[in-house]
Amino acid sequence: MLSIVIPVLNEVRTLPSVLVAVSRALPEVDKEILLVDDGSVDGTREWIRATFPDDRRAVSHMSIDSGGNFVCNGGPAAARITVRALYHERNRGKGAGLTTGLAAATGDVIVVQDADLEYDPQDWRPMYDLIVNQKAAHVVYGSRFKGRRMGRAKFISFQQAAANWVISTLFGLLYWKWISDIEVCYKMFTKEVNDTLEITCADFGCEIQISAQIVRARRWDMREVPIGYRGRTAKEGKKINWRDGVKALGYLLRFRVAG
Repeated sequence: MLSIVIPVLNEVRTLPSVLVAVSRALPEVDKEILLVDDGSVDGTREWIRATFPDDRRAVSHMSIDSGGNFVCNGGPAAARITVRALYHERNRGKGAGLTTGLAAATGDVIVVQDADLEYDPQDWRPMYDLIVNQKAAHVVYGSRFKGRRMGRAKFISFQQAAANWVISTLFGLLYWKWISDIEVCYKMFTKEVNDTLEITCADFGCEIQISAQIVRARRWDMREVPIGYRGRTAKEGKKINWRDGVKALGYLLRFRVAG
């Protein structure tokens, strides 16, 4: 089973479409979707409670109907989908959302998914194949930089691309492991890897902490695959900003010394 951890903060407009896309990826694979609402105040929490009132719901199909309404139902399907809803009483940060979701995940393989539309879950196919079918990796990262070279990924600005490149380059120098896109959302790994992670960083620094713990363990085979990406602006709901980039530099040093 594949566990999909989705930290959610104020994404009532995009979450239904994300869930439809997630449900259609790897259609033959049983899925566990873990929605972690991190104190949303835009109606997201109310939408989740209304759609998944029992905090756990088995469904077979998800879609958006002609009226723009989200529809999910049971019935025969190639694979089972279970949706679990988890809630933070206040906003605590993406890292806190991941901590909650990863602790609740029960799948053999886990992947992180944002609640916006920047990423396409169809890109999971080669990631999952490397881990489950080829057994060539314990951890697979998507790479927006590799995807950009194929014309599939678009950063919102030169500054965003440059900042991500700098952080990834410094990570390689400090940790002696080259990963082209440390800050990418799409990180897929086995349950065994998940069991070793201990995320203490509540904000976006979790991306560096996860990578640092995986690399410092020196026991996991890692791969990268090109993925698509459509960056969104702050007006469209983008939450990470230049301050998080500055903080990332401190986290690179901090997690080099301690996990």
